[in-house]
Amino acid sequence: MSTSGRLVAGSRNRNEFVVINADEFGRPKPLQELSGRICQICGEDVEIMQDGDPFVACHECGLPVCRPCYEYERREGNQSCPQCKTRYKRHKGSARVAGDEEEEDDVDDLENEFDFSGDQQHFMNREFHGRHNVGSSSDVGFSGGLPTNLDTEPESNIRCLAYGGEDEGISPYHHAVVVPSFLGSQGRPVLHDSSISLQPRPMDPNKDLSVYGYGSVTWKDRIEEWKERQIQIVNHLGGNSDGDRPDDPNLPMMDESRQPLSRKLPIPSKKINPYRIMILLRLVVLGFFFHYRLRHPVPNAYGLWFTSVICEIWFAISWILDQFPKWSPIERETYLDRLSLRYEKEGKPFELASIDIFVSTVDPLKEPPLITANTVLSILAVDYPFDKVTCYVSDDGAAMLTFEALSETSEFAKKWVPFCKRFNIEPRAPEWYFAQKIDYLKAKVHPAFVRERRAMKRSYEDFKVHINTLVAKAQRAPEEGWTMQDGTPWPGNDVHDHPGMIQVFQGHADVHDGEGNMVPRLLYVSREKRPGFDHHKKAGSMNALIRVSAIISNAPYILNVDCDHYINNSKSLREAMCFMMDPVSGNKVCFVQFPQRFDGIDRHDRYSNRNVIFFDINMKGLDGIQGPIYVGTGCVFRRQALYGRDAPAKEKPLGKTCNCWPKWCCSCCNSRRKNKKGNTKQKKKVKSREMSSQVHALEKFNEGVKGSDGEKCKDDIIPLVYSNPILASELKLEKKFGQSPVFVISTLEENGGIPKDASSASLLKEALHAISRGYEDKTEWGKEVGWIYGSVTEDILTGFKMHCHGWRSVYCIPKRAAFKGSAPINLSDRLHQVLRWALGSVEIFMSKHCPIWYGYGGGLKWMQRLSYINSVVYPWTSIPLVTYCTLPAVCLLTGNFIVPEISNYASIVFMALFLSIAASAILEMQWGGVGLEDWWRNEQFWVIGGVSSHFFALFQGLLKVFAGVNTNFTVTSKGGEDGEFLELYLFKWTSLLIPPMTILIINIIGVVAGVSNAINNGYDSWGPLYGKLLFAVWVIIHLYPFLKGLMGKHERAPTIIIVWSFILASVGSLLWVRVNPFMAKQEGPVLEICGLDCN
Repeated sequence: MSTSGRLVAGSRNRNEFVVINADEFGRPKPLQELSGRICQICGEDVEIMQDGDPFVACHECGLPVCRPCYEYERREGNQSCPQCKTRYKRHKGSARVAGDEEEEDDVDDLENEFDFSGDQQHFMNREFHGRHNVGSSSDVGFSGGLPTNLDTEPESNIRCLAYGGEDEGISPYHHAVVVPSFLGSQGRPVLHDSSISLQPRPMDPNKDLSVYGYGSVTWKDRIEEWKERQIQIVNHLGGNSDGDRPDDPNLPMMDESRQPLSRKLPIPSKKINPYRIMILLRLVVLGFFFHYRLRHPVPNAYGLWFTSVICEIWFAISWILDQFPKWSPIERETYLDRLSLRYEKEGKPFELASIDIFVSTVDPLKEPPLITANTVLSILAVDYPFDKVTCYVSDDGAAMLTFEALSETSEFAKKWVPFCKRFNIEPRAPEWYFAQKIDYLKAKVHPAFVRERRAMKRSYEDFKVHINTLVAKAQRAPEEGWTMQDGTPWPGNDVHDHPGMIQVFQGHADVHDGEGNMVPRLLYVSREKRPGFDHHKKAGSMNALIRVSAIISNAPYILNVDCDHYINNSKSLREAMCFMMDPVSGNKVCFVQFPQRFDGIDRHDRYSNRNVIFFDINMKGLDGIQGPIYVGTGCVFRRQALYGRDAPAKEKPLGKTCNCWPKWCCSCCNSRRKNKKGNTKQKKKVKSREMSSQVHALEKFNEGVKGSDGEKCKDDIIPLVYSNPILASELKLEKKFGQSPVFVISTLEENGGIPKDASSASLLKEALHAISRGYEDKTEWGKEVGWIYGSVTEDILTGFKMHCHGWRSVYCIPKRAAFKGSAPINLSDRLHQVLRWALGSVEIFMSKHCPIWYGYGGGLKWMQRLSYINSVVYPWTSIPLVTYCTLPAVCLLTGNFIVPEISNYASIVFMALFLSIAASAILEMQWGGVGLEDWWRNEQFWVIGGVSSHFFALFQGLLKVFAGVNTNFTVTSKGGEDGEFLELYLFKWTSLLIPPMTILIINIIGVVAGVSNAINNGYDSWGPLYGKLLFAVWVIIHLYPFLKGLMGKHERAPTIIIVWSFILASVGSLLWVRVNPFMAKQEGPVLEICGLDCN
């Protein structure tokens, strides 16, 4: 998009369109035409002869052809001019070929007329290095292992792709390199007559093969046949039904640029097989455990026994659901060099796909503008072609602070982006880059870099001062509202009632960085909001960005990140493209999910913010089924998948026939199958007709929107569509995508792109219409298209719908983390984050999109469905978990226990269960690469979150679904101090702290009461007490991080918490010992018969 306008605001419903402080829209400047004679075959310059005149291959028509192409056509081609079909005559210095004897030429060139070469091996090596040096490891990272010494015997599993290899199933004419005539059918040298010309074709080893005449129609046909043959080889050697390639890294299927861009790496058998065996053994032990528990109730404590058994059964079911995605985990590896070879060929336009990047923010006072600015700067400096990247920042709060901060960011980016690309620094977020401690003397950094880094750091400090000044100014909003620099009132003064706004900061032709290079496009977008309407929060803002980006840039891929998640690896977009642009399996991938990594977390990760069990174990397991779930940020989408379309259908092989059964038997067996497939075929035919009609309508539309001057005019689009009822009926898309013809047409472009001659003003006006308040009314937005509404965790629901359409996703873990963000590290904020996730799962469970009953008959695999069921059922585990954590205190206070007196058999079963739990955990940590501390922190916070956030989310979700009551939990900061990890020690009171605090206190009271009771009753009461104490200590240890979070720093612990905890525990234990309500009451003295005979 080429525009230099300032801010565009308006509302389609109110017929408003305002261009604030706008300039003339610039047009792109035409490229300069190349001068000189260019070869019409390879595109290279025609050489100059010794007499100063250019080389002329054909004297009849004078078609510009270079000397190498002329020699190649005479030796390998049809020996005639491509234009006039006149046979080429031999020039001086050229070897004689068949047919030259019939011509009477006066060329006296006996030295070059015949070129004898006795060393065939030397010629073959020269041919190989001359033609294929472009694919060698020294130039472009070729690793296919093509032999340079033809005496070496090739491996048996290597297919013939060049000289020296062999394959009986591939004809020499279908290879990527034409085999010379003196080679045999097996590609080996044979005896030949010395009169045969062996003149090699001179080639530049630094140039691509396609520029030397390999572009003719015949050659292209051979290449296409060869490609199909290679794909068949790949599928035959181990490709699966999903289109994934075989996992053998040594398979030299083709030259480096045509090899797979990624491969799967299954977990080694020595790591995963013991884990699988242990899981099976644990299932067997669980069977014996429940057999014992159900057959041996506790007579005097039947209620405790029955409650504990119900809780344990639920825990077992939850554990089994959690094991399904871990059965076949995989890892993936990408090849960025092959991606560059395939789509970034030298001398040609880059063929990498365009990417639209979405950054979402709401409140700049809660989400600091400096953090958002760092995210945007890391995006603009990403290692990707600048004209292929467009960054959209969605401001759902319509804050002028965000707008001005983004304006400052666009100016600073002109200095920051060239600095990053010149020195190839990582990460490219300045706040985190300058926070790194680098020893320049030890690292021996060049002095020039040190000087520029210091200057850039000073510039960034000035930039921070400007941003912080804006933040300080925004703390007090004027009563009359904010005004812009030209005196225009800010359109978003009323957060709940404002028009849509679009600002193009970067992207027009006259904006360059400090070195004169173009910069990626940067746009500010704020959708229209009106009071009394549900705008669907983040999901609604993401859908608005989908429509705006489709009209303005329409990239085929979309990356969405939160405002606090910056790009830590500048090559992360290329990592994703290795999966998306793979020619075999890429068209079935709906999104590529990256793991979330965080900065600013304490070394011990007290509240399991890193969540390594989920990201490093569970997600790897899901990738081995149908792909990971979408986690809300750090994800690259296929735009067509977001439009609610189905994945490409699989091509099934032809069915086998059998002649051993009579025809009447086969017809009976196949009758049901035919009837079952009848409806499916009919649906496919109807769908095919609809798609063909849509494409036909698109062609009519493209032909009809031409004006008298030959240019497309957006103002003519709406009258054309709505005045033609036939065209409107053929499209049938406005009910799905809305009443924007420009956007509807863009949805049919699978490879993206916008009309080149469309004016910027018309596109911006249509984009404002697409983000108007009522655009989504009576459409499928939020239902089948875009981010799905109906849950606060729209990420899980959106990914689930894509998998139901048959798509698969990919989990990519680069060696350097792709994205990094900030996490809430204090207890209260962490619990509120988990509360929102659990609430979203409850909403999905209570909706029609619950994976238990939704999506049957689609493309969702059964194992993937079970994993989604586990992701929406886990909040219900909070009920048995709260109950089970309360049982130890009840047992200690009542003197009863959940199991009867343990026998030898029971001891063996319990020990086997504990050992299997420990062994499976150790083996899981081993193949997942997770440390013991991380695993233990995850177990602790599973209990803390289960008895607090999950418990509240369950009841809040039920109230919201059945009663329509929204309950909000407010967090109030009560104190803090300066120092590292400041937020870790903040104590913020919230209602979520009540359940775990109650469980912790009653278990402490139970321990004190049980010990006191054992002291009073003597030695015999200590034996039964050990099991109860172990049960209670298990609960207290799991809640220890919660207790530590309540106390804050040890030198500044909240006294009131400590005092009240000890008072309650002491008073309760003393009263219990004194009253002892569970013992039988006796009145008066106890009279017994004396056992002594006094007489």
